[in-house]
Parts: sequence; structure tokens; C-alpha cells
Amino acid sequence: MTSKNAPRSTIRIVTADLSDPVHADALVALLDAYAKDPAGGGEGLSPFAKKALVPAMRARPTMYSVLAFDGEVPVGLVNAIEGFSTFACKPLVNIHDVTVMSSHRGRGIAGDMLSRVADLARERGACKMTLEVLAGNTSAVTAYARLGFAPYALDPAMGEARFMQLWLD
Repeated sequence: MTSKNAPRSTIRIVTADLSDPVHADALVALLDAYAKDPAGGGEGLSPFAKKALVPAMRARPTMYSVLAFDGEVPVGLVNAIEGFSTFACKPLVNIHDVTVMSSHRGRGIAGDMLSRVADLARERGACKMTLEVLAGNTSAVTAYARLGFAPYALDPAMGEARFMQLWLD
């Protein structure tokens, strides 16, 4: 296991190629570990999700992922989904998942992965990136703010936007 104070020289940030079994397996393993974490809900991925995730993502050209490896060991993942800003009439990118294995947290890996995602978003002509974060995940909130993310509001009198959901099944 790598210490949080270990040098970052072995960390490699890559755009995932989900046709590569190493990248596909890394994505599923990292997302499963994230799902098991309290910040990810505390339960691992279902057997269905583990089997169907990579083919479903490969079928969606508006999705992309960035992985972090320490040597050959996968240690970080960001999943991004292109959407559309009607006000700007340009694509936007929603950061859907961000995870770094606990053994590698505090080393700037999430920031490095988000920097790669931002580069890819710019290449796609995106006007902004969005993400959701649990209010109680203070380390993530602090890290995102340090990277330049801010709460979303159009008119301060109307307040900040809230992330809401409605399950359909």
C-alpha cells in the first residue's frame, strides 16, 4: 500500500479506452469500490451493473472516463457525461463520478483527473463543467472549490440550485 506522502511520479492519468479490458476492469472495480464507500451509498454495484456497465457506457458516445493508475494499479476514476446548455447553446459536461482509492487520497489525483476531463470538455466545445457533491463530504467540497467549482445560481435573490432526483423504476 502506498503512503499518502509517497511521490506522485508513478501516477499516470489516462483517458479510458473501454475496449481495452484493463481499462474496462479498472472502471468497474473503481466504481464498485466507490459505491461501497459511504460517499457512494455504502453498497457495491449489483451483479447486473458490473456486467452491463461497460457495454452500456460504450454505447453512449457522450460519455467518457478518465482513470488514474499507480504503476499498473487503478487508483482513480472520473466519469463524465456530455449534456447541453440551452442558454449558451453549447455542450456542457457533467462530472458524474469522482473517486480516488483511500490509499491515494490527499495527493491531488482527483484534481489531475478533473484537469484531463476539462481538457477533453474543451476539445468537445463545452462551455462549462458541472458536478454534484454531498454537503457532508467536506473534503470533496473543499477540493472542488479549490479547483474553481462554485455553487450554481443565476440570480442571487433566487438562491443556489439544488440537485434533486426522481427514480423512475
